Amino acid sequence: MKQVLRISGGLFLLLVVVFGAFIALNWQADTSVEQLKTKWATPPSQFADIEGMQLHFRDEGLRDDPTPIILIHGTSASLHTWDDWVEILKTEHRVIRFDLPAFGLTGPDPDNDYTIENYADTVIALLDHLQVKESILVGNSLGGYVAWATTIIYPDRVKQLTLIDASGYPFESQSVPIAFKIANTPVLNKIMNKVLPRSVVRSSLENVYGDPSQVTDGLVNRYFELTTRKGNRQALTERFRQTRPGPIADKMSEIKQPTLIMWGGQDRLIPTENGERFNREIQNSQLVRFDELGHVPHEEAPMKTVAAFKAFIAEQHTR
Repeated sequence: MKQVLRISGGLFLLLVVVFGAFIALNWQADTSVEQLKTKWATPPSQFADIEGMQLHFRDEGLRDDPTPIILIHGTSASLHTWDDWVEILKTEHRVIRFDLPAFGLTGPDPDNDYTIENYADTVIALLDHLQVKESILVGNSLGGYVAWATTIIYPDRVKQLTLIDASGYPFESQSVPIAFKIANTPVLNKIMNKVLPRSVVRSSLENVYGDPSQVTDGLVNRYFELTTRKGNRQALTERFRQTRPGPIADKMSEIKQPTLIMWGGQDRLIPTENGERFNREIQNSQLVRFDELGHVPHEEAPMKTVAAFKAFIAEQHTR
């Protein structure tokens, strides 16, 4: 019996040592906004006082465009996810993108409010700040949820809508990024606030790409560094707790704006069935699938996806 206890005690001690070494090797303290700005808020980045936050945004392209394109990123991403789209679009349009509360350089909401209604209010507050009366909303994943919710709540402010692998309906995932699992797991999400293995970020990105080999070191570094922005990791847990799929989805049929729905056929997070449901319930909509792409098709294959978006807005212009 004593020998069993000694062995058990030795194993426990070994586990403690291994766990301690893991913590020490992957300890990642918060990074200040000022530190991150030098790399991630270079021109044309700006900051605006929106709802008590210094909201990070970029406003590029044709200043006289009466209907700017607003690009809204998904969970744990940032306005940089749209870099390649903007390079194409800004030659013919005014293009505005921003970091949602809880992410990027914008960081946590001061009232800890991550309801979908508050996200919609943030979009409108930014548009008011920029004196934009009507826009074309484009959103991916959570950003898609924010885009269609804004369209329902503020229909007079949206001329057209594009949803890219959007959330908002309940769904069952084939596979969930490990970072999302950790953020939704008690105790582990507390550890994540101080510990962030770069391998977790890479694995999570590979999970949402149709072709994981397209995930580069530079991409991993961007997501990793902006995740460490002070308060973002704590806010991610609250975002998952508060921004649940389902609320106001019963009002989807109220959307009358021309709507493009884009979906990656290899999306294992939100199934293609949800894209088909959006297409059924939004009367004036069309669905475009990209069979080889994953959950972030605009980032994985920007040229192919922006071409589909440009064709859509050109079609609407000729009507």
